[in-house]
Amino acid sequence: MVTLKTVDNYKDYGKCVELSNGVISALVTVEIGPRIISFGYKDGQNFMNDNRVLLGGKPTDKPYADFFGEGRRWENLGGHRVWLSPESYPETYTPDDKPCKVVPTEDGAIFVYAEDTEIAVQKEMEIKMDPDDTNMQVIMRVKNISPETREFAVWSLSVCAQHGTLILPMNTVDAGLLPNRQITFWTYTDPTADNFYFGKKYTTIKQIAEGEEYCAKIGTDLNCGTAYYVLGDEILCKTYETKHGKEKYPDGNCSFETYVCNAMIEFETLSPLKKISCGETNELIEHWSLCKKTCEVDFKDDDSIDNLLSKI
Repeated sequence: MVTLKTVDNYKDYGKCVELSNGVISALVTVEIGPRIISFGYKDGQNFMNDNRVLLGGKPTDKPYADFFGEGRRWENLGGHRVWLSPESYPETYTPDDKPCKVVPTEDGAIFVYAEDTEIAVQKEMEIKMDPDDTNMQVIMRVKNISPETREFAVWSLSVCAQHGTLILPMNTVDAGLLPNRQITFWTYTDPTADNFYFGKKYTTIKQIAEGEEYCAKIGTDLNCGTAYYVLGDEILCKTYETKHGKEKYPDGNCSFETYVCNAMIEFETLSPLKKISCGETNELIEHWSLCKKTCEVDFKDDDSIDNLLSKI
């Protein structure tokens, strides 16, 4: 059975709503965001990064103030959020500084954002939990409230806790003389860095919090629609439907992206780009699940990763 409970003040995020089935728990901010600011086993570690001070944000500049209004600023805030792609500044950097509406459902809740009038969209995030296991659906919807038809993808970003490793399966389909996978690098990315591994079957990215400052971002087609974040002795698995070969994705046809730096690592998925008429909605559904890490793993060895994933 899924229960909802109000938490009056969580860290420096204000009032939140906790959804739990007794096995897993998700905490969602309601005075800002909303964000899934905590997710994990009930009373266990948090897979989301909830260090608001560490994550910081961008200083307000004239283009941002002119677009969103004087005194408003963008903070990373952490947790899981809903954005639009392609990315542009300041348009997609919505402040998420207003309270949201909470609509309880039989197996979770719908969190309705305040209208983003500046970019003319209405966002909502629905959480559905299974009654007694570690599975949860996160459904993200973005409605076009502009009178004009617009093209955008729903962009799902989970700002994850430090010190974990992301596992991305590569497409192993035999495409003959044609390429069967793609990896996109952003300009500030060093693919030779020690925290990256590019194998035949897997790519892994380790989040390193200490040492010299760095940042990197990559994207991939991720045809299988499944990725993993290993944090300590637990694993967060996300799956989503991909339509590569049938529909177009942003950023050089990427349905999965990750940004990593000293403060965090992001677990990002994207819907196809679609032309959305006034009043219509684009949607992206993620399936989240947790499991225990049942064996040791070398994150720079395909066979070792295979062995880990075969046991979950």
